[in-house]
This record gives sequence, structure tokens and C-alpha cells, in this order.
Amino acid sequence: MENRSINEKYSLSGRVFSKLREDILSGRYKDREDLREVAIATDLGVSRTPVREALRQLELEGLVQIIPNRGAFVSAISAEDVHDIYMIRARLEGLCARWATEHITKEELEELEQNIYLADFHAERSHPEQLADLDTQFHRILYAACRSKFLERQLVDYHQYVLRIRTMTLSVHERGVASNLEHRGIMEAIRAKDAELAEKLTTQHIQNAFENMVKNGFYDLYSIEE
Repeated sequence: MENRSINEKYSLSGRVFSKLREDILSGRYKDREDLREVAIATDLGVSRTPVREALRQLELEGLVQIIPNRGAFVSAISAEDVHDIYMIRARLEGLCARWATEHITKEELEELEQNIYLADFHAERSHPEQLADLDTQFHRILYAACRSKFLERQLVDYHQYVLRIRTMTLSVHERGVASNLEHRGIMEAIRAKDAELAEKLTTQHIQNAFENMVKNGFYDLYSIEE
């Protein structure tokens, strides 16, 4: 019974952490906004304890700043952070694609193909939210296919950090179409068991996404928010 209580406690803290993290990264909470424990606890229907634990964990991730005797405040991702995330992602996702080439299953390849087919449909119709969801799914399939739980966990976090700006960049019709063409090239390289090409194309894919962000002024939004 005691072990069950402990597990439930950590499960609750984890759910609160995930919810707050999602709300910060999606822009629901703004930079430097006061995160009031009582208000959050009431909103989520929990006690203040899991909220306090979640805020401490978010502070370790750099998304929250806790000031003694003042409270917890959102510490939003800056333009420099976004740049660093994309440059790190470019290298790590390339490695992920290389390893996925060695381990991917027939079923996972079929999932990638179906994903690209659906993304083609939404790209032609300029549906950025659906494209963002499909983009997330495409990369999650690759993360799982690399068969490294450590690399997968790291990449899931980085992908989530830039959720809001990924949706904005995919709202540009040309980028939505180009991104899916790049996905197709990555998939075909993996299908052909060409690990070197898969790594190269994936690294370039992430770099292209960042360059599109800068070109269309989305990167400047983070500079303004600092």
C-alpha cells in the first residue's frame, strides 16, 4: 500500500509537470509570468505539493525561475536558445537517422510512408496544425527506430521545446511542401539502407527548418520576447 501511494504521488507530480511544461512551451504562459501555486493547483484540481514539485523540476530545465520570497516565474526560451536547439538537433537527428537505418522495421517504414502521404495532403491545403502533428509523428517514429532510449528521450525534449515555432514555420506553404519532400528523401535513404545519406539529409533537413524560420521572421519573435 505504501509503494502504491509513492507511485501515485510521483505519477501526479509527473502529470502536473507535463501539463505546465506544455503550457509554457505552447505560449499559454508568457515570459516572466507569475506562476501562482494556488491558482495552478485549483485549475488542475490538485494540492499545492505536486505543483511545487513540478515547478522545481521545470526550474532544472530552465523553463522556470524560482525567486525566494517572491515565487516562480516563466523563463521563456530565447532566440539564442532556439538557435542552439536547432544546431544540436541537426547533429543528433542525423545520428538518429543513421542508427534508424540499421534498426528500423518494415512496419515502421510503412508508418513513415503513410505519414508522408497524409502530410502531402495537408501541405497542399496549407493546414499548419495538422502538418505540425504529422511532423512530430514522423520524427517520433525515427526516434523510436534508432533503438536508443537515451537519444530518443533527448530528441523528444528538444522537439517539444520548439513546438510553437515549428507550427509557425510550417504555416508557410512552400516550407510545408519542402519539409515533406525532405522527409520523403530521408525515408528513401533509410529504406535503401544508406546510413550516410540518411544522416546527411536529416542534418540538412533541420538546418533548412532553421533557415526558413530566420528567412520568414519567426526567429525575431524570440528576440522581441526576451
